[in-house]
Amino acid sequence: MTNLNITERRNDLITILDLEGQIRLGAGSAELHEAFRLLAERGEQKLLLNLAAVSFIDSSGIGELVSGYTMLHKSGGELKLFHLSERSNELMKMTGLLRVFDVYDNESEAILSFTSKSAKSVYADTLM
Repeated sequence: MTNLNITERRNDLITILDLEGQIRLGAGSAELHEAFRLLAERGEQKLLLNLAAVSFIDSSGIGELVSGYTMLHKSGGELKLFHLSERSNELMKMTGLLRVFDVYDNESEAILSFTSKSAKSVYADTLM
């Protein structure tokens, strides 16, 4: 699979994007960028990305995740991740992004996390 399929669903005020495929230079990054843009235009403030079915992320894909995070954060929103593969988790560790992104093992934990401001959000404020 060389592209990225994005399925959008909702849980109350939280938008959940189920991603499947690769987030890499080209189509995958462009598709994710467009999804973030459309969500921002709609004024979405709480976004979860399900990365369970993401088989590959390159530096361009990481850049899109950071860009989406920054866009939402600047407008008062939050972007959180869940179901990272072992490889994606290692990539986030190597790049230091686990200190920025809130990452959860499962969807239930991720949804519950929106009820309180995380320490990572406070830390991320210093990066912007």
